[in-house]
Amino acid sequence: MNRKRTVINVFPAMRKDIGDLTTYRALPTQWVGMQDPFLFLNHHGPQVYAPHNRGLPFGPHPHRGFETVTFILDGDIAHRDSAGHESVIDAGGIQWMTAGRGLVHSEHSSQRFMREGGPLEILQLWLNLPARLKMTEPRYIGLQKEQIPIAEMPDGAAQLQLIAGQWNGTAGAVRPLTDVSVMLLHFAAPCSISMAIPSEHAVFLYVVRGNTEINKRPVEARRLAQFASDGDSVDIAGTPGSVVLLCHAPPYNEPIAAHGPFVMNTEQEIRQAILDYQAGKF
Repeated sequence: MNRKRTVINVFPAMRKDIGDLTTYRALPTQWVGMQDPFLFLNHHGPQVYAPHNRGLPFGPHPHRGFETVTFILDGDIAHRDSAGHESVIDAGGIQWMTAGRGLVHSEHSSQRFMREGGPLEILQLWLNLPARLKMTEPRYIGLQKEQIPIAEMPDGAAQLQLIAGQWNGTAGAVRPLTDVSVMLLHFAAPCSISMAIPSEHAVFLYVVRGNTEINKRPVEARRLAQFASDGDSVDIAGTPGSVVLLCHAPPYNEPIAAHGPFVMNTEQEIRQAILDYQAGKF
């Protein structure tokens, strides 16, 4: 079929700093809401931390009903959660956390980063879980850069970092609970990549760095593209240094009840999540 999806609109991320952490909110904003099943995207940085800094400000906090996927482009993240998972993931790595029925976690910088400082840039994406998986067992996967498969474009013009799903026979590093594909595209030279995407899938495309053309429409850095469901492919043309986050998944078409760190299907489930957290059940 190979029909290009129409780019309906392009939305800028909103500046939403968290203390001294430079933050841009790409989803949701005043212009665009949740894109089922993609709930939320924060883009932290890029910025440079001085030596003897306080690091990331995300102390212990709860989640239920969804997953977080965190991309460490620069800097690092020290993760710890109530299920006993603990790791430090460096630049180029990712964290995939399934909160499921409930988890408390913290996201700090490593002792080395707080001592020495350096560049920091991080993306965090929230993926909804369908009703049947809202109360699944929590899990955590932390992967360093070298543990994530790479698909190379001809002449090294670009690399696809395959976190979940597959591309041209190469499978991603994470086997997700749902039919979601997640990848980062890194451009080293001008080139265009055609991505086949099932027509029934929702597409989530965010330009992290550089200037791109999406199906020949210019899309600058810190912009989220919105697509019609009128085709089964997306062409991404990047310039040297461009980075693009591309995800796609079938929408659940289920009701969403969200309250801060909890994303469920009903208000009663939200109330129960709050009670369970207060009772120390996460």
